[in-house]
Order: sequence, then C-alpha cells, then structure tokens
Amino acid sequence: MTNTYTNIKSMCHTAPDVLKGLLSHLAQAISDYIIYQVNSGAQCIQIFDSWGGQLPPHVWEQWSKPYIKQIVSRIKKECPNVPLVLYINGNGGLLERMKNTGVDVIGLDWTVDMTDGRRRLGNGISVQGNVDPAFLFSPLPVLTDEIHRVVKAAGPKGHILNLGHGVLQKTPEEAVAHFFDVTRRLRYDTLFQGSVAEELHHVA
Repeated sequence: MTNTYTNIKSMCHTAPDVLKGLLSHLAQAISDYIIYQVNSGAQCIQIFDSWGGQLPPHVWEQWSKPYIKQIVSRIKKECPNVPLVLYINGNGGLLERMKNTGVDVIGLDWTVDMTDGRRRLGNGISVQGNVDPAFLFSPLPVLTDEIHRVVKAAGPKGHILNLGHGVLQKTPEEAVAHFFDVTRRLRYDTLFQGSVAEELHHVA
C-alpha cells in the first residue's frame, strides 16, 4: 500500500476484472466479519472507506460505492437494527454520493464545515464528527470552545460527537479525558437556547 493508493488505482485500468473480483470478495468477507461482530455484541458498525478520499468522484462511483452498497445491503438484511456509519477521510467531494449508499450516519472529517455538511446532506440522515484532532494539542479551554462550536453547528438532533478522524500520536492523555468530560457535561436544553436552536432546527 502507498499513501496515494497508486497500485490499486492503476488496477482500475490495467486489470479491471481482477479488481472487481478482489473487491467483491473483500465486500463478502467484510460483511461476514460485521455479522460476527454484531453476534458478539457490537451495537453499531462504522465502515471505513480507506481509499475513497483518494478517488475522483466518478471513479468512486464505479469502484467503491457498489461494494459499500453490497456490504450495507447484506447487513441491513441480516442485522436490520444495527446502525451503520460510513466514514471516508477527505470526503468533502463525496457527501451527496455517500448518502445514497444506504447507511444511517455519515462521518465528516475536520475539513468539512459541519453547517455546510448538514446543509448538503439534508434531513433524514445523521452525521458524526468532526472536531479536528489537532485541537487536542490546544489549551483545554480552546478545545472546549471547539467542541461546543461543532455541536451547535450540527444541531440538536442526529449528531454523534466525535473527532474528524482518529486520535493522533502523542496526543496528551489529559486532552482525550477532557474531550470525554466536556461531552458528558453537554446539556442540549441550555446549549440550544434562543436563536441558535431556531437557526439549526431545520437540519434536525
């Protein structure tokens, strides 16, 4: 693997039949593993499309989306009550296309403005994210303000607060603890008072 996925991207043109077989096999194996996880107690599943953010949208439509839909279709049939989250790092150009995969939640990375992401996705689907992991290196009051900003931008319904990606190496442990502490103390009845609640209600 390379950071630019050069080898597998080139297979789209040099060995398309091999790649189709490989991706279909992977989708089947991933579906089997998800079902195993659910049967072992998992209550929510997040699918990471690792190369999706490296693909032009029209290539993603052909070489990633069908296999995500294959996974989603099987899980919805076998485990209909388990929510599915789809995350693609660098997904700003794919949001509307991701919505059509059938998942319940779209994860937003930190490069997507939460308000804009909500507007583009519309009603009927939830979002996850999207505090920049680098904020965990900031003074704790700055991190608190950013958490509040993201939550307010996401609106009072259908939002899973999370980082816009994973925790970075060497992140201070106290900052991770602070993230959880602030999250647990959030009270929507006070956070969404007045004009903010009215402004965001249409994206709920």
